[in-house]
Amino acid sequence: MSKKLTIVQIVPEMEEGGVEGETFDLAVELARRGYRSIVISTGGRLVEGLLAAGVEHLSWPGIGSKNFSCLPNIARLRRLMLTEKVDVLHLRSRLPAWVGWLAWKSLPVVKRPAILTTFHGFHSVNCYSKIMTRGERVVAVSKSIKDHIIESYGTDPDKIDIIYGGVDTQQFSPEAVPEQRVLDLARAWGLVERGVPIIVLAGRMTRLKGQDVFIDALAKIKDLNFFAICIGDVPENSYTASLKEKIKSHGLASKVILAGHCKDMPAAFQLSDIVVSASSTHAEAFGKVTIEAMAMAKPVVATAHGGSLEIVQPGKTGWLVPPLDSEGMGQALKEALEDREERERRGALGRLRVEENFTVDVMYNKSIELYHAIVK
Repeated sequence: MSKKLTIVQIVPEMEEGGVEGETFDLAVELARRGYRSIVISTGGRLVEGLLAAGVEHLSWPGIGSKNFSCLPNIARLRRLMLTEKVDVLHLRSRLPAWVGWLAWKSLPVVKRPAILTTFHGFHSVNCYSKIMTRGERVVAVSKSIKDHIIESYGTDPDKIDIIYGGVDTQQFSPEAVPEQRVLDLARAWGLVERGVPIIVLAGRMTRLKGQDVFIDALAKIKDLNFFAICIGDVPENSYTASLKEKIKSHGLASKVILAGHCKDMPAAFQLSDIVVSASSTHAEAFGKVTIEAMAMAKPVVATAHGGSLEIVQPGKTGWLVPPLDSEGMGQALKEALEDREERERRGALGRLRVEENFTVDVMYNKSIELYHAIVK
């Protein structure tokens, strides 16, 4: 494994989210270990960090666009693979995967790099999504995703590698977050004087993440002492408007905020007492927020489907509730709010579970071993 490979990862953008976060983490680690690490996307807030870590970022317009603007990137990628002698082409999203696969297929067989695809989600089952099975090896981010690939596409199980996402347990550690960072964040959110249990839900503002179910659950326990924070960009759309109206109509305006993007998630989790993963109509493929919260020794209330079933241990590290069940979520939150010692016990066990199963070092090593295994 001494050869330092040239690795290209392609994603639509580098803003926020599980796909982007895992791409970022691996790209930075590859550069740190002396590999040539290249990320192609349309850009985003994470690019600055990539460049600072020695990763090359290529900003290609249209690389994730479902229209004709993506087509010039096929020839552009073909040239890149030839001129830069790319060893591994790692495709992490469907539209860029089509661009990457067509460019790769156009090369003479002897000049093709190894090609790898990662299933980051429960994609709709159709010909468009099937592109994610066309890697020489396919990475599934959880056992649930591996089962989905096999059942939906009949993919050979031996072709699929499960590589869980990982968390940096030094960065996401209660001991690593100075009190001042927590105070600064609390002050920014108007929480300094509240002194009440804090419940956090972090995720994109989309119905898939279940903020609407979460707010309905909070309405059922609104007489209890708590303050809830929904973290994530707050776009001006009908879903966001419906959340604001729901908060108002439930009489929760003084107990729930839509906080927007947060740059310091370790401090956000340190500030919290309970973290919620409320994915609703679609399961989480894995659950990066969940393992980050557990690494911070926080108990998690999560919906019982997808990757959460492989992470959260009910009665030990958190609570599992049926998807779309605001009643069940409200009951789990009530139990957690009313028993501080139990919250702390489950949080401590969650930290141990992450250290044993879901660290970035495990993810890095398995990914790099796979890269070397598929390079001819």
